[in-house]
Amino acid sequence: MMVAAVLSVAAAPAAQVDAAPAANGLASHLDAGLPNRDASRGPGAPNPDLPQRSSDIAPLLAQARSEKLDPSRYGALLYTYWLERTTEKAGIDLQRWNPRAGATANLTNLERSYRYYEDLQLAHRELRWAGMAGQVGADFGGGLLDLELGGQIFEISRLQPVMAEIVRRASDAGGDRLVAELPDGVRALAEVGKTITPADIDAVIGQILVMQKNIFGDLMPLHTAYVVGGLDAVRELVATGLYPADVLDAFVDIASGDSDRVSAGNGRLLRREQETVIARQWDQTRAYRAPVGEALTYASTIVGSPSVAGVRPMRAYRPIEATAVVGGRTVRLTTPLPSWNWSVFDARWEYINAELLPKYAWQVDHNWDALAAYMRTPYSRQLQEHRVLFNLGPLATSILDQTKVTVK
Repeated sequence: MMVAAVLSVAAAPAAQVDAAPAANGLASHLDAGLPNRDASRGPGAPNPDLPQRSSDIAPLLAQARSEKLDPSRYGALLYTYWLERTTEKAGIDLQRWNPRAGATANLTNLERSYRYYEDLQLAHRELRWAGMAGQVGADFGGGLLDLELGGQIFEISRLQPVMAEIVRRASDAGGDRLVAELPDGVRALAEVGKTITPADIDAVIGQILVMQKNIFGDLMPLHTAYVVGGLDAVRELVATGLYPADVLDAFVDIASGDSDRVSAGNGRLLRREQETVIARQWDQTRAYRAPVGEALTYASTIVGSPSVAGVRPMRAYRPIEATAVVGGRTVRLTTPLPSWNWSVFDARWEYINAELLPKYAWQVDHNWDALAAYMRTPYSRQLQEHRVLFNLGPLATSILDQTKVTVK
């Protein structure tokens, strides 16, 4: 079995490794926690008290297995081992990884983490979650860079009069009832779109980068374990209790060789990413300095456009159709703005399930050569090609031109 190779590495003679883990001993690392597993408590590793190199953890794992300890007792060690194997392979300094330092400071981490994702997809066609995350990561990273570099503060402010005008038209035609049918994000941008500050931008970017690190920290140890040690290595990680049993089921499907099961398994990983791992953090971002967080997350939905072939821009998916009955008449307002907010899990998952999942799977099954050629380009180039540099002036004009109110 593939995991035998992993166990043999972990069983290397003590003379071949540094003295640090031997000095600390296995006992001092049993039943350890992972207080920074979700990356929200600061920079660095999930538990800074554990050894900082996978080669230092390997003999401790070998000892734990030889003593037939329950995996739950050495779970933090095992998780950290696979996370450090990943960051070492990707060229990321886990101890210094500080998402709240901003997009520019994290540019290397962004490029290397998403490069690692795409390399996994190129080497293992069944690892579709990794490939899709890598491809969409260029859109994500490029957008954050633009936002941080300042120009987008002005661009976001240009949305405010557009949203205020839409609210005014809704109010004139249908009063408070019709205004209430507009998305919260429209009303939030109308209220605070011109007063968003650089500090607000920095806070939201920091929170989004926390989520990016959190996703990496949750799913990459599983992927590296699968690639190096097969399903047995994934099974051991799940046995620690740090992951639910359905994660193992997902990898069993991914390894099956059946295209439908491969898609379903990757879909379960994607749902875990979006619901279990970051849904709460997106909610916190949307709630930031209300209604500023609502305004910024809705603005990101307006401009968001994943680069997976065939996927519609977010603003083109479920556009606003607000309706209210006022004085016996039906008042209807339509406008080419999204009726949903990417930061809300249910709405986000509907879009992912309708657009990203099926269309990326089609690319893997039917357009692999072109997809692989794209992924082989340097990631720095991919990221720069997907800088948003979004000029909202023409879009703002178009939105108002296409906003219609009818009364029946």
